[in-house]
Amino acid sequence: MLVVHHLNDSRSQRILWLLEELGAPYEIKFYKRDATTRLAPPELKDVHPLGKSPVITDGAETIAESGAIIDYIVRKYGAGRLARTPGAADFEKYNEWLHYAEGSAMLPLMLNMYVMRLAEAGAPLHPRIADEMANHLGYVNASLEGRDWLMGKDITGADVQMSFVGEVCNAFGQGDRYPNIKAWVDRFQNRPAYRTALEKGGPYNMGPKT
Repeated sequence: MLVVHHLNDSRSQRILWLLEELGAPYEIKFYKRDATTRLAPPELKDVHPLGKSPVITDGAETIAESGAIIDYIVRKYGAGRLARTPGAADFEKYNEWLHYAEGSAMLPLMLNMYVMRLAEAGAPLHPRIADEMANHLGYVNASLEGRDWLMGKDITGADVQMSFVGEVCNAFGQGDRYPNIKAWVDRFQNRPAYRTALEKGGPYNMGPKT
């Protein structure tokens, strides 16, 4: 049985969403952040040396990193759904989105989150971080122009992987500046599978506010 080692209020929420979209069987093992530090508990290191979430176990397999997890799940449990096949005309773009989310897009967003905590001490970094955020969010917004999903008319694992980027964009109050991202986030947050994953995963600060 596939087990999602789910840290509350974390990126592992999107793995639950993916599994609900596919209707794949899974179990959840819950972990709670430290209320003061917001760090993951040490028990996650018993699953994977990095002690990070998301991480899944499936029989003898232990897989960390969201992109690798999504790729594994859609290959093993997707039966061709929510993915692109190697050799297809748009496979490389699909694969690019899987890597881009954490490889590039999340870096300025996370830097912004941390630097905000420094108050005035972080002021010299704000212009550069703002430029990088605009660069990446502008790219995603333009990529969604005239389409419902990143790959076109159908939702794929690329949307699941990129979902956290869109949710953080909204959390930073950038939704009005990037209307295609905002509409896309509203679209996937209203999917039944997403709502079911929220019910199973527990409180999630990046989820819908209503």
